[in-house]
Amino acid sequence: MSDINILVLRQALQWHQAGMPVCLFTVARTWGSSPRPVGSIMAMSAQGKVAGSVSGGCIEDDLADRIPHVDHGNPVPEVLRYGVQADDARRFGIPCGGTIELVRECIGAHSLLPELLDACVQRRCVTRTLNLSSGQVTLQAQPPDRALRLADATLSATTLITRFGPTARLIVIGAGDTSRYLCQIALTLGFEIIVCDPRESHQENGLQDHWEQAGITFTREMPDDLILRLRPDARTAVVALTHDPKLDDLALIDALQSDAFYIGAIGSRKNSDKRRARLRDYFDLSEAELNKLHGPAGVFIGSKTPAEIALSIMAEMVAAKNGVDQPPLQNVSDGKARLVRESV
Repeated sequence: MSDINILVLRQALQWHQAGMPVCLFTVARTWGSSPRPVGSIMAMSAQGKVAGSVSGGCIEDDLADRIPHVDHGNPVPEVLRYGVQADDARRFGIPCGGTIELVRECIGAHSLLPELLDACVQRRCVTRTLNLSSGQVTLQAQPPDRALRLADATLSATTLITRFGPTARLIVIGAGDTSRYLCQIALTLGFEIIVCDPRESHQENGLQDHWEQAGITFTREMPDDLILRLRPDARTAVVALTHDPKLDDLALIDALQSDAFYIGAIGSRKNSDKRRARLRDYFDLSEAELNKLHGPAGVFIGSKTPAEIALSIMAEMVAAKNGVDQPPLQNVSDGKARLVRESV
């Protein structure tokens, strides 16, 4: 599954190319609590078909009622506000009396959707500026987004500026059971996934055939070659799951020197301590680089099965992606240490 912005842009473009009038809605500002964050986008055809969302559903119903009356030949955008009055909040299901401001624009050649979609697919950061007086759009390339936000927006009296960042990407070293569950969870969250496993035993078992599905790329490259080729950016996570130091360490050496927002490795506390010692003593990684490593990877949920371990790792990864410095749950190492103390 692609991330939601790519899905919305792709669907809007398909409708437009098929000759269907289409509107793009962007959450431009919010006050109080709101169901969708600033920068969220939704496409709606003149027939009321929807891709994406801007609320929990009630605002979409109102927009569907409005869209047959929209003049799709008029490129001038419209600013819409929901939830200003208490009655509106109750009617549209906006929680806690929040307010949402949307910008509606009719899609046309001036919207530059093909160019924007291509930038998102190619993992480029781009700023889209919409002129509120004319509907004209300009796109401008930006440096890599280190804030880890997929998209955000700024609304002024004259423009709507929306910033799009790359899709979250997950590189998995090792193609075992835990990897499979981890990838399935990541797919539902919109991650782009690359699985790497060069081991001959896995090749002989026809492993690659089991990984051929939409959203997952399987490669037999050596892990360090893969990391060097992909050059993990601030929207990339790397997780080593082979239990083989020769493979896991190769991936970690280069990943820890990259901009990856999350780097994790499976293993016991004892093996994780040995791994850190190897990386420090033999590969000359600094303490700052070693501190980026989550090992054992995951938050402590008492996980036992491969599926539970994958869930634990994904919870910690999503926390890191969303900028949560201290996850609300203990990490695996601290959790196990607590159990040992309590058992004494």
